[in-house]
Amino acid sequence: MSGESGQPEAGPSHDGLYWPHPERDRAGVPGGVIRRAGGQRHRSWIEKVFEQITGSPKQCVSLTEVMPVTVLAVQRYLLEDEPRDIVPKPPLYCYDVTISDGVYQEKCYLDPSLNFLVYQNILKVGIEMRISRVSCLYNEKRLGQGILCIDKVHCGEPLDYVSVETPFRNRAHEEKPERPLRGGRSHYLALWNNEDPYGDIWKANKQPEEFNFNNTKIISLSHLEMTWNNRKNFPALLVRILHKSKLRYCGKPNKRLIEPYQTYLEVADNSGIVSVIMWNALCPEWYKSLRVGLVLLLQDYSVKKSYPFRIQPDPVDPQMKLISTMEICLNLRDPPTNIVIISEKHLKSEWKLPKLINRFITRSELDDMPEKGICDVIGVLTFVGRVQRSKKRENSEDFRSYRWIHIVDGTSDQPFIVQLFSTSQPEVFENIYPMKNFICTQLRVVRNNNQVPNLLYLTTTNESRVFITVGHRGQPYTSDTKVKNFIRWIKTKTDSEVKNTVIGGYYPYPPVPETFSKYSRLSKAESFLTAISEVRKVIEDLQYREQKRIAIQGIITAIKYIPHNHSAESAPASETLRDDSQPSTSEAARRECHHHERGSKRPPDDRPGEYQATSVVFSIFAKRKVIQGPCGNPIPVPQPHSSEMKGSKHTSSIFHRRESSSGSTTGKSRRLGNVKWESQLWRNKKFSLRDHLHYSHVYPESIPRKFVLEHGKFLAQQYNSQPSKYIPPEGRNPRLDEFQSARSLGHFEVTILGLNHEIAIDVAFLPMYSPEDVQTSQIDTFLTCMNYSCVYPPEAPGNERVPDPEAVAGDIVNAAAELDRVHIICILDICNLGNNKVEVCLQRIYTPE
Repeated sequence: MSGESGQPEAGPSHDGLYWPHPERDRAGVPGGVIRRAGGQRHRSWIEKVFEQITGSPKQCVSLTEVMPVTVLAVQRYLLEDEPRDIVPKPPLYCYDVTISDGVYQEKCYLDPSLNFLVYQNILKVGIEMRISRVSCLYNEKRLGQGILCIDKVHCGEPLDYVSVETPFRNRAHEEKPERPLRGGRSHYLALWNNEDPYGDIWKANKQPEEFNFNNTKIISLSHLEMTWNNRKNFPALLVRILHKSKLRYCGKPNKRLIEPYQTYLEVADNSGIVSVIMWNALCPEWYKSLRVGLVLLLQDYSVKKSYPFRIQPDPVDPQMKLISTMEICLNLRDPPTNIVIISEKHLKSEWKLPKLINRFITRSELDDMPEKGICDVIGVLTFVGRVQRSKKRENSEDFRSYRWIHIVDGTSDQPFIVQLFSTSQPEVFENIYPMKNFICTQLRVVRNNNQVPNLLYLTTTNESRVFITVGHRGQPYTSDTKVKNFIRWIKTKTDSEVKNTVIGGYYPYPPVPETFSKYSRLSKAESFLTAISEVRKVIEDLQYREQKRIAIQGIITAIKYIPHNHSAESAPASETLRDDSQPSTSEAARRECHHHERGSKRPPDDRPGEYQATSVVFSIFAKRKVIQGPCGNPIPVPQPHSSEMKGSKHTSSIFHRRESSSGSTTGKSRRLGNVKWESQLWRNKKFSLRDHLHYSHVYPESIPRKFVLEHGKFLAQQYNSQPSKYIPPEGRNPRLDEFQSARSLGHFEVTILGLNHEIAIDVAFLPMYSPEDVQTSQIDTFLTCMNYSCVYPPEAPGNERVPDPEAVAGDIVNAAAELDRVHIICILDICNLGNNKVEVCLQRIYTPE
C-alpha cells in the first residue's frame, strides 16, 4: 500500500480492487478497525495474507500475524466431483465464508475438514474469528482469481457491533448474482435445508400481462389427454393453479445441471386436473411469482407419461376429472416454454375455468376428521416453537426444517397442533410469531386413538402453503363461511385475551404411547433401544438444531429440583458432593478456545458439561393448562403433601431443606433448591464409574417464553435457525433470559445409571405445569406427570385451589424415589442447540410390563 496515498494496490492474482469510500473512512467502524478521521487508512490484514500466500498455491502457510476478523456470511453449495481434490472423499456440500478485517471483505473457502464447525453452529455470522493457517487455491475455470482457503481457525464469541460497510477487496465477489468460489455452480443453497429458495437468482413479482387471444389456439386438458401421443406440436393451455408444491433440489456432484430444481403445479380447466412439472432454470425464474389461484397461458411445453409412483392430491371438487396418465413439462429449453400470467379481468365466461375451493375446518370439527384427511385451517397463533431439523435419510447430509405451532379459532378450548415443515416460503416460515392471523392449506391429519394420550395433530404436505394475514379484504377465501366466522370472532377479542401467548423452548411432541410395546411398534428405527455407552456418540453425531428421540435402559438413582430463580451455585443431583473449587466440565468447555485446523476432527470433549444454573430471576407465569391426560397403568404411589411426609420411609433421603423463619421468596427458593433425593446405590457407585455424561443443563433456548409483541422480531430471530448472512440489529436487543418463562415449575435434574453400573447420564426433566391448573394437583407419580407435555393458554380459571409448586416438586421427587432399583426404559429427546450446547430431556419412563 502506498504510504502517501493511503490507497490499496491490486494484489498479484486479482483483477481489481475498490477505492476507499469517503463515508467509510470515518473515525471508527464498530466491530472493525479504528481509523483516523480524514487520515491514512490502516493496512488491510487480508491484503497482507494474500501477499504471503499467492506464491505457494495449495500449500498451507502459517500466518506470521494473526488478527481478529468478523464473520459476515456463511454460504453453502454443492461440491462438484473433482478427482484431484485435496480431500479424497469430499462431503456433499462445502462452504464459503465472508470475513471482514475492518478495511476489506473477502470471501474465503472453508476447508471441508472444518465443515463440522458449521454443522455445530460454532462458525456462524457475527462472531470474531482468528485465522492462523491458510492456503491459496486457483479456480482454473475462471480468469485470474485466487481463492483464500481457511485451514486453521479459532472461533470466538459473538460481537456486540459488526460493521457491514467495508467493501470487497475483489470486485468479482460483489457481482450479481452471487456465485460460489469453487466449481461451476451458479448459486448458493439455503444454509440449513434444500427446500428454501435462497439468493438473488430467485426472481419475484412477475405481473399479469395483456394477451391477444385472437390468433391463439387453445386445447382442453381432456382433449390433450386423448391426442398427445399422436401430436408433435401442442396448442396452448389456459389453466388455473390449484396447488403448488414445495421445491425439490435435484443436484448431485456428478451432474452438471446449473440449477437442478423441480416443482409441481396442479392445474385445471373445465375438463380436468393435470400435473405440471417445472424444471431447472425455470424454477428460479418463476417459482416465487406463481401463486395458487393464478391463471396461466402455457405455450411450447412438452408432454410425457406421468411418473407412476407420484400420488396427486385429491381434487376438492369430486366432480372434477383427475388426469393421471400424462404430465405437462415446462423447461427453459427443449422446447423453451412460454408462460404468461393472465389477469382475472381478461378471462371470458365461456372458458369456464374452475374457481379456487378450500377445505377449511374448525377446531371443533377436527375430532371427527379421519386419519390422513386433508384440510385447511385459519386461526390466530398462540404458540410458535423453535425451528428444528430432521434428517431425510439416515447418514444423509440433507435435512428438513420444521417447527410446532398452535392455532386457535374460537370454536374449541383446544388448539390446532401443527407440525409445520418448510414449504419453500422462508419469508413466512421465518417471520411467524404469536398473535398473528395464520392460514395453512393442504394439511394432513395424524391421529392414533389406540394410545394414551390420544394422538391428534396436523402436518404439512408437499402442496401445503402458509400465509400470514394482516387484512383479509380481496382474498379468495373470504367467501368461506368458516373464514367469515373466524374474522367475526377475532374482532370480538380484546388485546389482553389474545396476548397470553408463548414462543420457543423445548416442546415434547408428539407424545409417546403409554407402553413400550406400542412405542416399539411405532418406532422407525431398526433397534428400539440404545445402549447407554452409545449415547455420547449419538449426541456427537447430531448437527445444529437436529432433534432425535432414543430409548435407553437404566435405573434412576438421583433427582434434584431446580427452580427458575435458583442461584448459579447449584450442582446436579449427581454432583452434590463435588469439590466446588474444581471447575466443571461445562466451565472448562466455555473457557476452551474453539481452535480447529484442516484435517482435525471434533474434539471428544466438545460437549456441554454439568449444570451451572444462571442467576436470572423469572416471574411465575400463570394461566397455563395441560391438554393431555395421564397415561394408563400408573404405578400406585401415595401422594402426600410435603407437610404430611413424616411417616414416609423415604422422607429422610428425599427432602433436604433448610428451614427459614422468613416467608420471603428468597427463603422459599432456597427450600425449593434443596428438594432432592439420591439412592444408596448411587452413593456406592458414583465414584467408581467408567463414564459419567453431564447433560442436565437447561439453556435459555430450552425455556418457552411469554411472548412480548414489542420484541416480537427479536424473539422470532432467537428461535429461528442461524441466518446465512449477518443481519444488523435494530437498536439494542435484550437478552433471551430476560424474558419471562412460560413455565411455572423449574426443572429436574435426573441421574440414570446404566444396568451394568458402569456409565451414568444426567438429563433434564421439564414438566409442563402451572399452579393455576387444578388438574395438575392430581399428579401422583413420576410416570403420570410426564403426560402433561403440551401447553396452551386457556381461559382464566375459577376460584379453584391452586397447588403449591413446592408441594408438586416434592411429590414428583418422591414419586421418582419410588422407582429406586427398578429397571426402567427412558425415552430421551436430544437436540443440538449449536455452539456445543446439547439439550437432553427426559420425555417418558417405562417400567417392565
